[in-house]
Amino acid sequence: MAASSRTRCRARWCCGRGGRSADGVDPRRPEAPLRAPRSKMSAGAARADADPLDLAIVGAGPCGLAAAVAAKERGLTHAVVDRGCITESLTHYPYYMTFFSTAERLEIGGVPFTIPEAKPTRQQALAYYRRVVGHHALNVRQYEEVTAIGRRAGGEFVLHTRIRAGREDRIRARAVVIATGGFGKPNRLDLEDGQAHDRVIHYYKEPYPFFDQDVIVVGGGNSAVEAALELYRNGVRVRMVHFLGVFDRGVKPWVRPDIDNRIASGEIPMHWGSRVSRLEPGTATIVRDESGAATGVPDHTDDATAQPHASGTATEIPCDWVLAMTGWRPDRTLLHGLGVHTDPHTGIPDHDRATMETNVPGVYIAGVIAAGFNANKIFIENGREHGDLIAAAVAGKG
Repeated sequence: MAASSRTRCRARWCCGRGGRSADGVDPRRPEAPLRAPRSKMSAGAARADADPLDLAIVGAGPCGLAAAVAAKERGLTHAVVDRGCITESLTHYPYYMTFFSTAERLEIGGVPFTIPEAKPTRQQALAYYRRVVGHHALNVRQYEEVTAIGRRAGGEFVLHTRIRAGREDRIRARAVVIATGGFGKPNRLDLEDGQAHDRVIHYYKEPYPFFDQDVIVVGGGNSAVEAALELYRNGVRVRMVHFLGVFDRGVKPWVRPDIDNRIASGEIPMHWGSRVSRLEPGTATIVRDESGAATGVPDHTDDATAQPHASGTATEIPCDWVLAMTGWRPDRTLLHGLGVHTDPHTGIPDHDRATMETNVPGVYIAGVIAAGFNANKIFIENGREHGDLIAAAVAGKG
């Protein structure tokens, strides 16, 4: 998702109910200070020498937190475990992003999201979800990665975790929710060979670190377009590379004329039907993609908006950084390890939509991971409903 003062995030939600937290702070007041629960948030998890939890939730995003609230309201013991911080994915959004949705559509847990503006910023959303954690005194264990989930003969689950300091732990639970979202793994470029490259960045926050640098933006979606435009306007020598011959349909209609004009004027050089094939110190090699030409999309060879290259030709250009705005995909490692089936065509895990329980009894999914390959099907708005379904199902089993 590209950064811009106009950048907006797709997320929807419906309103909840108000109230005061245990420490007397009214969550409806935007200026109310953030406070963590009185007990340490990582306290109370079920370890080997304690009774198992009713529900262990992997992922502390909005949908995972909504599931925790629903569990607590039904009297279920819980723990939320995340390898990062609360709402980690939001911390990777552009600093000055504004959501598409109004604040009430992002609410969870009955805590009003009251702000002076209609649509919240990234910073306001980050503060709000932390307020929810404090208001409900949720048991959240941050910076603790679930490395594996096993199951004992009696049906009890054991989550093996590792804290950043290296210490390992175990959490026992009767049921497990996988709510790890859609930002588990980046769609890496071929040149990365499956590993992180020190000059390839898969998320974009702001243009200032790239001032007076040569930057290639890879991608043809809205994130790539808005990143390129903001970089261009902040002293960055930017060009774009897209393996197809047209921009994605999701590019905002009010942004499209701007990028078209910048490309037509040569202010932002555009390489259609091309890929970045190699990075050398200070340079990158761009290759015209023959497979892209075979897809039937326009090749722009005679178009003033493109850099004309014959199919297969390689061009070396100055390059300090590559912003790979190529999207992310869910990390299904834990699901597959538990035996959850996934549709190979849609990427959707096998589950009952009425309860969100998968084909493995006691294993549930919540949020974007339930959408499979089409992450645009599930947002905060409808993903938050999963928690109520899950809590009801778990409570019903006793």
